[in-house]
Amino acid sequence: MKRLIWAVICCMTIGTAHAQFKINSGPDSPLRKLQLAEMAINNLYVDSVDEKRLVEDAIRGMLEKLDPHSSYLTPKEVKAANEPLSGGFEGIGVQFNMIEDTLMVIQPVVNGPSEKAGIVAGDRIVSVNDTAIAGVKMSREDIMKRLRGPKNTKVKLGVIRSGIKDRLTFNVTRDKIPVKTIDAVYMIRPEVGYIRIGSFGATTYDEFMEGMKKLDGQGMKKLVLDLQENGGGYLQAAVQVANEFLRNNDMIVYTDGRQAPRMEYRAKGNGSFTDGQVVVLVDSYTASAAEIVTGAIQDQDRGTVVGRRTYGKGLVQRPLDLPDGSMIRLTTAHYYTPTGRCIQKPYTKGGGKDYAMDMINRLKSGELTNADSVHFADSLKYYTLREHRTVYGGGGIMPDHFVPLDTTKYTKLHRELAARNIIINANLRYIDTHRKELRNTYKSFADFKERFEIPQDVIDGIMKEGEKQKIKPKDDEELNKTTPYLKLQMKALVARDLWDMTEYFAIINETNDIVLKALEIL
Repeated sequence: MKRLIWAVICCMTIGTAHAQFKINSGPDSPLRKLQLAEMAINNLYVDSVDEKRLVEDAIRGMLEKLDPHSSYLTPKEVKAANEPLSGGFEGIGVQFNMIEDTLMVIQPVVNGPSEKAGIVAGDRIVSVNDTAIAGVKMSREDIMKRLRGPKNTKVKLGVIRSGIKDRLTFNVTRDKIPVKTIDAVYMIRPEVGYIRIGSFGATTYDEFMEGMKKLDGQGMKKLVLDLQENGGGYLQAAVQVANEFLRNNDMIVYTDGRQAPRMEYRAKGNGSFTDGQVVVLVDSYTASAAEIVTGAIQDQDRGTVVGRRTYGKGLVQRPLDLPDGSMIRLTTAHYYTPTGRCIQKPYTKGGGKDYAMDMINRLKSGELTNADSVHFADSLKYYTLREHRTVYGGGGIMPDHFVPLDTTKYTKLHRELAARNIIINANLRYIDTHRKELRNTYKSFADFKERFEIPQDVIDGIMKEGEKQKIKPKDDEELNKTTPYLKLQMKALVARDLWDMTEYFAIINETNDIVLKALEIL
């Protein structure tokens, strides 16, 4: 029997949507050894084993010995990873948060299924298809499972609405819900536009061009492109965005690997913003596709980069789909900026834990607060293509203008209040109680931004709740340092819940040192 199995295995060819290759499984091959080990454990081990889990653990074990970005994803993890990048999912279309074990609608998606059915901001969804989801300590994941479902399927929602005694019932027909990858688009100063890209997904380029068109209509001549905390995404989306700033045939990025032939991505010469001044904002969490855009603009001397050294992910992963819907994301190449820089930060194969500590090590070393703490070897020195400025490879992109992290802005008190969700819960309660009053008082965001201040009793309530959870300021000085930024953060959160993320950033950016440095340059 075993001989028959191996005869079949030896002739196998694995094919996926992305790759096809033959398996070398002769009598002395490592694959035969692995298969025999799995068969022995499954058939002879003293206790019963989960064969599927056994194989998955073996795959994970192999990948963990490679670079930090090669990984295995279960079918469930594949779906969760793809949703933010694919541009949408199917469900009822609400932004929500949990307050006191109850789902509260922050905003229904404009023209989405819930808005069409009559769901409004402030509604509490307490049941789904007659199953209670409020007051039963149901996990957020389980609630989302009940709300999401295939397009055109129906779901019955039980809703409690402020001012209405009886429970309301809404029958909502699920639909495709778009997921936006651009967080904010607005004119931050006269003639200066601002676009913040949260990630690079399937819809990013279309969203970006829509934002550029909007800003152009408002008189934009200069642009702040905010890539702070952008962890990357699709390479092709990054190439499309970079193309809008560069001249014909300008190199954007190229990839090269042991088995992957060199591939070059160049500008087509049809960009919509090839002349206006550009400042790119980055920080320690700007990674991958976001570093491609940053590197292209810096190396081609097309704009100025402001902030702190980026993450340093210069590895290209290739998705290999497995028959059960799971996936291996295998590193097959490095990507290089136009000057030839590989900006992948150093790693040891199998050293995933050390790699994960990099951000903490940067903080401890003083790198985030002092540019002189960042050291690059002379062997990693490169020169930009037009102005021949010095840039470095080997570990992220160093900005042209370094902005130190202000460690005094976020006090220990503030961090602890945020970590326990005390701030966000206070915001939810405030907006829930005052939503109608706020909409009647502030007819426009401009009016709100100019006149609104969070009441002191809300701040006092946050501090009292903190005390209940044994979170107290160490002295009056810490309390006085915490209060101004806490008030601003609460104002921004209220603006987000009354309007959207653009309004949130329009408020919070006025204290962001990296943003303010960009405006100073412009």
